[in-house]
Amino acid sequence: MNACQPTACPASARMNGSAHGADTVAIIVAGGVGARFGDPLGKQFVKLCGRPIISWSLLAFDRASSIAHIVIVCAENRREEIDEILGGLSLSTPVSLADSGEVRQESVASGLAAMPKGHAYCAIHDAARPLIERETIERSIACLRADKTLSGTLVAARVTDTLKLVEEGIVVSTPDRSFYWAAQTPQTFRTRVLKEAYASASFEDFIGTDDASLVERTGGRIRCIEPASSNLKVTYPADLAIAEVLMSERLSRGETLV
Repeated sequence: MNACQPTACPASARMNGSAHGADTVAIIVAGGVGARFGDPLGKQFVKLCGRPIISWSLLAFDRASSIAHIVIVCAENRREEIDEILGGLSLSTPVSLADSGEVRQESVASGLAAMPKGHAYCAIHDAARPLIERETIERSIACLRADKTLSGTLVAARVTDTLKLVEEGIVVSTPDRSFYWAAQTPQTFRTRVLKEAYASASFEDFIGTDDASLVERTGGRIRCIEPASSNLKVTYPADLAIAEVLMSERLSRGETLV
């Protein structure tokens, strides 16, 4: 795959999805146990500003007019908790559930299998990224619509730290960081392309580090999209404290769901 380049969407592509209709299914992956977070609840169920972390992702995708349907992938024994969370939200987008697998790739495959048919695009998002905003979701989808040569778009942040290539604790080289981006979610794809990439990976027993890596290996072209603001992933307890501050600031400005 060519090196990721910063997004350069034409102004006409930076629009509300309603001009195209709701053509995208969001798959929210919430099956992880959050071992590094250290809470038996699972980090996606821990409270952030009074709501379970997963709630904020659900609200953002629900407010994105390009989203036609939401599939939540979770452990079978957590479905009752998900139902309770959904009962406390006023979502206008239809929601269905799919069972998670032992690893993330199996969970996304389950979500893809549960997708309603007839939607051109699918956006895969980790439930542990509660700070995602509607504007970033819509821009990711709009850029994919606008460029037929793309297989997908990937929300990512430019690497700002100096990078070192290290072998057995010894620095080997210092690569040019301008070529490096840190992958995030959502990762949005043409539905047919992603399903084919997953089928190929399953056939060849290939396990990727993210969804984009599966599409890359089949020759897909993916564009990086910078998030509008922080898109922190809650992995450790310290991340939750940072997310709490950032979300509180958004709430005070009334910007959380825009």
